Amino acid sequence: MITAGMVKELRERTGVGMMDCKNALVETGGDMEKAIEVLRTRGLAQATKKASRVASEGLVSSYIHMGGRIGVLLEINCETDFVAKNSDFQELVHDICMHVAASNPRYVAKEQVEPAVIEHEKQILINQAINEGKKPEIAEKVVTGRLEKFISEICLLEQPFVKDPDITVGQMVQQKISQFGENISVRRFARFEMGEGLQKRQDDFAAEIAKLQQK
Repeated sequence: MITAGMVKELRERTGVGMMDCKNALVETGGDMEKAIEVLRTRGLAQATKKASRVASEGLVSSYIHMGGRIGVLLEINCETDFVAKNSDFQELVHDICMHVAASNPRYVAKEQVEPAVIEHEKQILINQAINEGKKPEIAEKVVTGRLEKFISEICLLEQPFVKDPDITVGQMVQQKISQFGENISVRRFARFEMGEGLQKRQDDFAAEIAKLQQK
């Protein structure tokens, strides 16, 4: 049986995404060392070493969707200008821009989520669990999984990639690190949606109908 603890240990030892770690463990019957060999053979485990190298080149790209109603600015870094000019790298940037437009993440990675945001959501989930009939001391324990799910949903690298939901955006980036042979980092993004945050005009339909009847 492949446990969450085994997957976590393999991820800590290799830096590879959770799903790839789980698949490697399943394939090797839970043998940790063989699973590491499988990941190295596929070039995924090497991404850990590359991730420590400085990525100061890259691209700032934009994407406009839905007739100008949604726009995204995105910065992705790599190590060399050579990779930045590569068409596959440029396609990666474009794809992540589209993903941000479609999925509306709030953060790049889990580490960026403010403790206050986590605590606020935790209290909401605890109250929901209590309303479901769970005792307060039990409610706080059962919300752990729900809280992790919430954090994953708002973080770009944890979201299922819109063009291939079987992998996360982070796993796709790891694959590209192996492909290009150098570190790639999603640094930041900004998403703009027309009218976001503005108070919408509320039509007085009764008044409109009255005007039509007078004509």
